[in-house]
Amino acid sequence: MKRVEGPVDLRSDTVTQPTERMRQAMARAEVGDDVLGEDPTVAELEAVAARMLGHEAGLFCASGTMANLVATLTHCQRGDAVFVDSEAHVVHYEAGGASTLAGAVLWPVASRDGHLGPDELEAVVWPEDPHRPRPRLVWLENTHNRRGGIAYPPERTAETAQAARRLGLRVHVDGARLFNAAVALGVAAADLGARADSVMVSLSKGLSAPVGSVLCGSRAFVEEARRWRKAVGGGMRQVGVLAAAGLVALQEMVDRLAEDHRRARALAEGLAELPGVSVDPRRVHTNIVLVEVDGAQAVVEALRPKGVLALALGPRTIRLVTHRHVDDRGVQRAVAAFAAVVRSPGSRAG
Repeated sequence: MKRVEGPVDLRSDTVTQPTERMRQAMARAEVGDDVLGEDPTVAELEAVAARMLGHEAGLFCASGTMANLVATLTHCQRGDAVFVDSEAHVVHYEAGGASTLAGAVLWPVASRDGHLGPDELEAVVWPEDPHRPRPRLVWLENTHNRRGGIAYPPERTAETAQAARRLGLRVHVDGARLFNAAVALGVAAADLGARADSVMVSLSKGLSAPVGSVLCGSRAFVEEARRWRKAVGGGMRQVGVLAAAGLVALQEMVDRLAEDHRRARALAEGLAELPGVSVDPRRVHTNIVLVEVDGAQAVVEALRPKGVLALALGPRTIRLVTHRHVDDRGVQRAVAAFAAVVRSPGSRAG
């Protein structure tokens, strides 16, 4: 009997399913009321994450968007300015929460490659002036989603942090895929996060946990962040059943991210050979591949019946994300599906 293959889902690494070890850990997790500070599994997860990221304490949140919002609420007062790359996740995909809920003024900066460096900061940050928002926070993203999964090395974060403090600013790192960056660069995650005042990591993307992110910083920062998490409805009770999966993610799933990176490069190399498709494999740092093609949404729709799922980011850009459910065969199937679509009669990409 011919084996029926499921779709190659390249829409995001958020589609990953928990591992069997995660399911077992969730079933037997020791739990308590986390709002009362009595869930030992949550406490262990927060401590492990903080140690891995080079900070004193951690706070388990339901999502990366919640963790980023809580970070903004903790760092900023209403009307404070947050300097951020114009293509950052918080600008495009977090429902405007930083402004509508935290009252912060997102100040998008057209940076060279997605990372705000000393030169960019010194060019845009102004002295305190009662007529303008108060400069408060620098927002970095590593890896950078809309820039194609770029991994920024430790020295760039260190340079930005030094410049920010010279200008009287704090630094937050949206590290939803920070472990992808660490693996790609061959450094410890702490090398990428410790210089910032706060850093968030997601457990539910390439690390395959079903839910959750951890926000880390100093003990004083996390104590205040815990209050804001409660204010936005993030106080959860016997949530150790979820934290248990997060612990397995941190303990067992980080090193295998290298496989996702290898397959993303193989995917980019295969697509680069196709007519009407533009992709530079040299720019694939981690598990995200940005493909330029005419009629991106039409191509995405044509790929679906061929068993490949993808997302269009714009009229000419398709994002493909590898993860542990995409094997070498899946990469081959994706390249073959693209080839069939862009070479078909009447294709807008041909």
